[in-house]
Amino acid sequence: MKLKKLCAFLAAGMLALSLVACTDGNTTATSAESQADSSKAESDAAPTESKGSKIGISMPTKSLERWNRDGSYLEKEFTKAGYEVSLTYSDNKIDQQVKDIEGLIADKVNLLVVAAIDGESLAQVLAEAKSQNIPVIAYDRLIMNTDAISYYVSFDNYTVGKLQGEFVAEKLDLANAGDKKFNIEFTGGDPADNNATFFFNGAMDVIKPYIESGTVVVPSGQTTFEQVGTAQWDTAKALSRFQNILGSYYSDGTQLDAALCSNDSTALGVTQAIQSDYAGTNEVVITGQDGDEANLANIIDGKQTMTVYKAVANEAIATLDLGAAILNNEKPDASLIEKSGWSFDCTYDTSSYDNGAAVIPSYLLVPVTVTKDNIQKELVDTGYYTMGSDGYPHPVQ
Repeated sequence: MKLKKLCAFLAAGMLALSLVACTDGNTTATSAESQADSSKAESDAAPTESKGSKIGISMPTKSLERWNRDGSYLEKEFTKAGYEVSLTYSDNKIDQQVKDIEGLIADKVNLLVVAAIDGESLAQVLAEAKSQNIPVIAYDRLIMNTDAISYYVSFDNYTVGKLQGEFVAEKLDLANAGDKKFNIEFTGGDPADNNATFFFNGAMDVIKPYIESGTVVVPSGQTTFEQVGTAQWDTAKALSRFQNILGSYYSDGTQLDAALCSNDSTALGVTQAIQSDYAGTNEVVITGQDGDEANLANIIDGKQTMTVYKAVANEAIATLDLGAAILNNEKPDASLIEKSGWSFDCTYDTSSYDNGAAVIPSYLLVPVTVTKDNIQKELVDTGYYTMGSDGYPHPVQ
């Protein structure tokens, strides 16, 4: 599979050869609002002929908290910049997303921004967009097997998994384990989501050497993505699967040391299973991704250990500036990063994301590890969340 080949390529550390850094690597986002102000200044300077253009935004679902944030930020940024925006959510139904995109095309939008439910299922409808000269930005998830995609905007998804794996390795001090053994279980994401294999492979590439040396044991034996995937990133499915794992392999008091979960919705189910069905008394290391409210509360309360946060406010800004350049008949490349003046880290990649029909030029933002110790710094001080009177972070919309 090409995706596996890509992940191996990334793991080998060769990605740097095709990347152009957008900053010196020492700057971070200051606040969600300051990012928006910076982007607005750039969009205000754009030629006026693009203003008034219609932007069609297709999001997968409202059932996952993060997609509500993505849709809200995208709509806000494009609207502030003077564009007419049509935002749709497809309730995690592939046929509905196809219909939504067909409707946006019929509405004669000038640009499509699409976060696919299933990266394999949109080739036909996007061919129609291409025939009508509507450029398409694949947002967050790469859309496969179509040459209708102009650009891809996302985070470095392999790095998301790598951060999770590295966190587990450091937290358990696997490098200095000696004869000590650690038990780990994996929970992956939706097989229909192209990103899910990147997350899993990034984490597995860190942990696999310890499995091979015998330091890490997976009592369930479930070590492939096909075995650990969770359809639609569904919390209930993750809960049920992990209850079965605990009942089958840990009911005799066997200690579970880490549950490596690819995102927060699956981590929520795994955490619930551990709270209700785990016979052990130790604190299990639990990873996640996205910074969902319930998971951040669990991190504060010591139930989940970390999450990888992707600042989707910044992802929306990158998408806005890219979209504006496309609508101004420019051909964006690495120079867009410097021209836009983003204060967040990003790379421009022209070789790694082959969707089966073309290699898609990609703008990749950098995720960050969030724990109880740095929630204030990474999420609250940056303006993405406020700390409520209840003592928990709440996202700013």
